[in-house]
Amino acid sequence: MRRIVMWFLSTVTIVVLLFGYHTSTSGPSTASNQVISSTQDSGTGLTTSGTTGSTGSTSSTGTVTGPAVNTRWGPVRVQITTSGGKITAVDVVEYPNNNPRDQEINSYAIPQLVQETLDAQGSDIDMVSGATVTSDGYLQSLQAALDEAGL
Repeated sequence: MRRIVMWFLSTVTIVVLLFGYHTSTSGPSTASNQVISSTQDSGTGLTTSGTTGSTGSTSSTGTVTGPAVNTRWGPVRVQITTSGGKITAVDVVEYPNNNPRDQEINSYAIPQLVQETLDAQGSDIDMVSGATVTSDGYLQSLQAALDEAGL
């Protein structure tokens, strides 16, 4: 009799725990939250502005916008500003912010990613713990922008 009671209570506990588990119901975003007005290169989808130096290579002066990388929670797009072959500014012009959890995560992750990019002067940076999806999208868009800028 004691075994039956223990089995029954264990089963009820497991069922309650399973039904009490809350998953994210927002799902991935299909619409962009940010409006970016720019001219895109039809071949690559990247937006660039820059000048050609005397050596024939692209001088790293100007602004380059990487592609919007679709992540599980929404698109991420990075824009870099360069001067003299150095990254002078990084703006994340598009990122997931559809719900309070996205806003909370990205409010601490994006400044960290931007600062690490400026410190490293490239894409050899660490991902932010707890913001893996955003970090991955950021790195992909950043690398495409760096490639387009010739850095």
